[in-house]
Amino acid sequence: MQPVARGALVATVTISASVWSVPALAREPLPAVEAEAALPVVTWAELPSQARKTYRLILAGGPFPYEKDGTVFGNRERLLPRKPRGHYREYTVPTPGSRDRGARRMVCAGEVPKEPEACFYTEDHYASFRRVAP
Repeated sequence: MQPVARGALVATVTISASVWSVPALAREPLPAVEAEAALPVVTWAELPSQARKTYRLILAGGPFPYEKDGTVFGNRERLLPRKPRGHYREYTVPTPGSRDRGARRMVCAGEVPKEPEACFYTEDHYASFRRVAP
């Protein structure tokens, strides 16, 4: 061990071997909580009409009104279940009166965009999600 000088103070840094022998369970990521099951649910009837229209466009494969529609959603907020990059795609749900894309989105999961495994609706630009009931 080498002493570390800080002005007039000399400190010795000691790292205990027990720090490096953390049990295997502590090093491994904890099993992911199934975030999808924990999310609130929104029924088809409860969705705004613009979200229902966006969902129908998703199933039809477009055409979509916004260039960003159908692009990969990164799930940086980690509110949706953790999946490999490219598993989620985002789509704009138009907001009446908004001068831009607004805050509402539909995010769908799955390998085939036209056949989503699940879809999630957010009206606050990814701050919260509700799972769309099948």
